[in-house]
Amino acid sequence: MKTTVEWIRADERLPYDGAGIVAAVTGRYPGVPDDDPDSLSGQEFWLVLPMYFRRVHPVDETGEIIENCFYDSDGVIRFPVGRPADGEVVTHWAEMPTLPGTDARRILGDDVRPALRAAAGR
Repeated sequence: MKTTVEWIRADERLPYDGAGIVAAVTGRYPGVPDDDPDSLSGQEFWLVLPMYFRRVHPVDETGEIIENCFYDSDGVIRFPVGRPADGEVVTHWAEMPTLPGTDARRILGDDVRPALRAAAGR
């Protein structure tokens, strides 16, 4: 099974509210580079992470409202490149691919087992 990914620049267009997406994120690992050549400490990165997009994201702890942000399952909030931000930013985003052998991105409940069997060819 193959899929094609269409990357969209985060400074040109944003996903719809609540969209589950993959995001290309750039930033720098925390810390200071050390003598260990295998250490990621202090190094820049650009990688792909699964996230959600929110047009309006309320922060329960502070009551703050954050607009047009990407957030991941760990609760880390990132902004599109070009917008003032400290730390990591989203350069591009793409829709999540469909599940193997389906045209769906999410299957719930009683439909899961039959979909898994069909994708496995059983």
